[in-house]
Amino acid sequence: MKEQTGSVILRCDEVTVDFDGFKAVQGMNFSLTRGELRFLIGPNGAGKTTMLDVICGKVKPAEGKVLFGGGVDITRKKEHQIAELGIGRKFQTPSIFPSLTVFENFEIAMKQNRGVFAAMRAKLRREERERIAAQLALVGLEEKAAWRAGGLSHGEKQWLEIGMMLLQEPEILLLDEPVAGMTDGETEKTGELLQQIRKTQSIVVVEHDMEFVRSFASKVTVMHEGKLLKEGSMEDVQRDNRVTEVYLGKRRDADASRSTA
Repeated sequence: MKEQTGSVILRCDEVTVDFDGFKAVQGMNFSLTRGELRFLIGPNGAGKTTMLDVICGKVKPAEGKVLFGGGVDITRKKEHQIAELGIGRKFQTPSIFPSLTVFENFEIAMKQNRGVFAAMRAKLRREERERIAAQLALVGLEEKAAWRAGGLSHGEKQWLEIGMMLLQEPEILLLDEPVAGMTDGETEKTGELLQQIRKTQSIVVVEHDMEFVRSFASKVTVMHEGKLLKEGSMEDVQRDNRVTEVYLGKRRDADASRSTA
């Protein structure tokens, strides 16, 4: 049984990542509670994606610790070990099987440990079909279950991969710019989908779309030059002069320059 909503499920203590002398992350502290949808924002090069890489095990920190669940130290564990524990990572580009149908993609995700061809040969049990049907409904693809995944829109491909990840029953989802390249309608639907998912999972989203963040964030973590700059509600973050200077202000300046060009 999962712990109650509000308890800490992930904690990063004094994490430092050093790439040949360049500190991409410097003494970063970060914690996530169960059922939380957290947005991680900041200018390019702030260390946001590197933090996701550390949490999922793709990058090992030079210093610090990452603790998961009831305090399990996952700092030195391999990516597949961390995934098995319950942390799923989604990258910007959808990782799906475009020549297979949407349903077949879900089928493979459910039986990933068997391999692609073994999964396709194995007969689905009734409860497995019901689980896939539930995920199809959640991500809004039930009417496209028989479509080839390669024929889906960009947004639909993103939802398909999120649904595939959910079949692995992770406790935490790590999403890197999930709405990049989406239409306004797809972006809105993605935000609504994340609100649904947070009822059973915790989510960390790296995002540059500030309108999307404003619409769906309850708590925001701002990074700058590999460090924690500010944490709190979007309103708190927007009122902070340091954030305005290093991130939001720069973005407004850039927008103004484009509008007068």
